[in-house]
Amino acid sequence: MRPEPPSAMFDDITSPAFALACDMPVWVDATFLDLASPVFNPDHAHLKHADIGYLWTTVGNSKKGRRVIGQCETGSPQGTMGKWSRARAEMQVKQWFGDVPDFIITLDADYCRGCGDAEFMALVEHELYHAAQHVDAFGAPKFSKSTGRPVFVIRGHDVEEFVGVVRRYGADAAGVRAMIDAGNQKPEVARVQIAHACGTCQLRVA
Repeated sequence: MRPEPPSAMFDDITSPAFALACDMPVWVDATFLDLASPVFNPDHAHLKHADIGYLWTTVGNSKKGRRVIGQCETGSPQGTMGKWSRARAEMQVKQWFGDVPDFIITLDADYCRGCGDAEFMALVEHELYHAAQHVDAFGAPKFSKSTGRPVFVIRGHDVEEFVGVVRRYGADAAGVRAMIDAGNQKPEVARVQIAHACGTCQLRVA
């Protein structure tokens, strides 16, 4: 069964705005990282060695005028922070997860409880694609010399362009040919596979 945000987040006004998504790691592993899964994705193979913490949230978020329904970030607080601010942020992370994970993925609980299985899986995989392994100047995966573990990093989007630019100048000039070609192909994940992986969709599987 696909993970669902706890109903208390919506029914109880005193409920915390963030809640641990405790069943997400097992579901992600079984759905996308297990070779036996019908929707296994080799692009995420490096995440077998990653510690990822998951959170539900009821806090609305937007960026550049668009609703944000998911976010992947490194477990360690980033950006310019004072010593106390950083220590406080790390303390909160450790209270949630017991330690500082490699990545934290936060999901919009309101969106997730109402979306279909395909949309939920696409959202989760989108955030997983941000959770990348660092590479060297030759494109080879990086590993820590001290621990032997992969060196993880946040990966940006493959494409960021305006529809108007593509419409006016074409996919090649806009640098989105690979994305257009991928969109014109039949989806690799079929609807029947989504149904088997999630178990909560309303699709009828023949």
